[in-house]
Amino acid sequence: MNMPNPIPKRPTQTAPEVHCLRIMTVNTHKGFAWLNRRFILPELRDAVQTTSSDIVFLQEVLGAHHRHGKRVRDWPDVPHYEFLADSLWQDFAYGRNAVYPEGHHGNALLSKFPILEFNNLDVSIDGTEERGMLHAILDVPGHKEVHAICVHLGLRESHRTQQLHLLGGLLDSLAPDAPVIVAGDFNDWRQQADAQLAERGLEEAFVKAHGAPAKSFPARWPLLRLDRIYVRNASTHNPEVLSKRPWSHLSDHVPLVVEIHL
Repeated sequence: MNMPNPIPKRPTQTAPEVHCLRIMTVNTHKGFAWLNRRFILPELRDAVQTTSSDIVFLQEVLGAHHRHGKRVRDWPDVPHYEFLADSLWQDFAYGRNAVYPEGHHGNALLSKFPILEFNNLDVSIDGTEERGMLHAILDVPGHKEVHAICVHLGLRESHRTQQLHLLGGLLDSLAPDAPVIVAGDFNDWRQQADAQLAERGLEEAFVKAHGAPAKSFPARWPLLRLDRIYVRNASTHNPEVLSKRPWSHLSDHVPLVVEIHL
């Protein structure tokens, strides 16, 4: 486990209370379209900005890639999560999961509210499949603390089972009455996560609204229910799957968006 990364607190005590958040989760596919045929990060940034999301959960976001930076046109001079944050999300946090000679990638959170601290939990099980959970504590006006956990679980079911157990341990360590949002790419095509997380009091937005998680992969023809948005001590409303253009051509996953009432 990485050590917590404290960020200087910016008091929000005098700000109006906030009881409704719009959140989004998307696997950015390292800034490339389906099958890595085209670099689309600038288009993805423009599209994400149209959603008016308060908090954005990102998976497979690049922190650095030296080879791509030399050969790809329009490659940004800053990490991809910072490029996506632009001027709309004042705070961001990054958890580096996979490291290789050319660079590294992981999970990130973009937030319109101050991030008080964040910690990246290494949940890699074995082999070369490096995974993590990025946990941030947000300073949302009117609330002592709001927890946001960005998740990217493994491809193997045995790995996911162990990773969900680690997520459960993290959830057990949080204040029992604090609002919690867990979102990301669960790779849970067999739909095993709901029962495990329900034991910790979490409810999935699309299961609540439609009886099943959203179909989010592959983006051009969504069939598999891989991406999720769970909450505890909060309620979800108006969940959306952004499956039409331009979203269907901006990654290999389509984004999910939902309103969360605290």
